[in-house]
Amino acid sequence: MLNERMREEINLLHARMCSGIADPVRIALLYELSQGPKNVSALVADLGLPQSSISRHLRVLRDRHLVRWRREGAMVYYELTDERVIEALDVLRDVLYGRLERRANLVQAARTKH
Repeated sequence: MLNERMREEINLLHARMCSGIADPVRIALLYELSQGPKNVSALVADLGLPQSSISRHLRVLRDRHLVRWRREGAMVYYELTDERVIEALDVLRDVLYGRLERRANLVQAARTKH
């Protein structure tokens, strides 16, 4: 069982990690990196966003320890620090998909009543 101090630390880290994924671009970056290590140029091409935007979002992901970088010659490659982050994102997507599906069913039921 976690002591109170450990629980507070976990909650703080949890909130910090969630703030790191609280942006659609950062979520897209994580999914791109789930396919394997990529450099900024590849991410720019894949996502169609400016290099400055990609770099800014990668910095946030690095600060939250969601991605790490490694240098190969002149190139810097980014990769996920833990693949389970994608599993967590997939669970959240399933929850959201279910919510949207329920809404659509409610709308459909309301339309058929009238």
